[in-house]
Amino acid sequence: MFGSNRGGFLASIPPVTKNLIIINLIVWLAEALFPRFSDTMIRVLGLHFVSASDFNPIQVLTYMFLHSPQGVAHVLFNMFTLWMFGSTLERVWGARRFIVFYLVCGIGAAIVQEVVWTFTWEHEYISGIAPLNGLTYDHMKAVVDNALAKGDPQFLSAVAQMKNHMVTIGASGAVFGLLLGFAFVFPDMPLYLFFIPVPIKAKYMVIGYGVIEFFLGVGASDMIAHFAHLGGMLFGLVILLYWKKKGILRGGGFY
Repeated sequence: MFGSNRGGFLASIPPVTKNLIIINLIVWLAEALFPRFSDTMIRVLGLHFVSASDFNPIQVLTYMFLHSPQGVAHVLFNMFTLWMFGSTLERVWGARRFIVFYLVCGIGAAIVQEVVWTFTWEHEYISGIAPLNGLTYDHMKAVVDNALAKGDPQFLSAVAQMKNHMVTIGASGAVFGLLLGFAFVFPDMPLYLFFIPVPIKAKYMVIGYGVIEFFLGVGASDMIAHFAHLGGMLFGLVILLYWKKKGILRGGGFY
């Protein structure tokens, strides 16, 4: 996609990994430089709740190429991790297997996020509006259930608006799948966390990440799609176990 001098830094990055990084950075730059355009991109291409009017099936793919335009940390962390682990995995698996794995993990993360939204949207809605109306959660739930049963148009409009504001963006689900893939291929590879000078084997670091994401997903209210991260790992796990069973985890064809 982009040329580079032989022996340069870009030339050292495998093609799929390099192009994924370039695409993500270009899209983020467009978001950051053109805020109004960014709002439109997120509305059209960000992952929405499946029952929202703004949902489009293509969003399960496009959402992973968008990142928060409010800061650079989100996109930089994902792209650094993609470069660090994706480069190695692409060299081991080849371009075709690598891109399939990456996209399956990203799409899998979107599917898991949709399932989580299906079971939690009403709880989140009630928890948000109950204090605004001076009601307890149970009292507000009774009001909501009654309005839903009657099909109150004002209430349904408010719910529809709320659902359209449920949006997830970012490559994190696919990136967490890469973390798991690296731990499968190189389980005993020593890795270092920032500010911690003690090496940690890849398999233990990934387990730690998974446990942290699970508890954050259950207990946190920080607007981060923690279960989507786990979804990327879950779908990646299915592929990795299949490849391991077929004896092609460290290379070879698909079948």
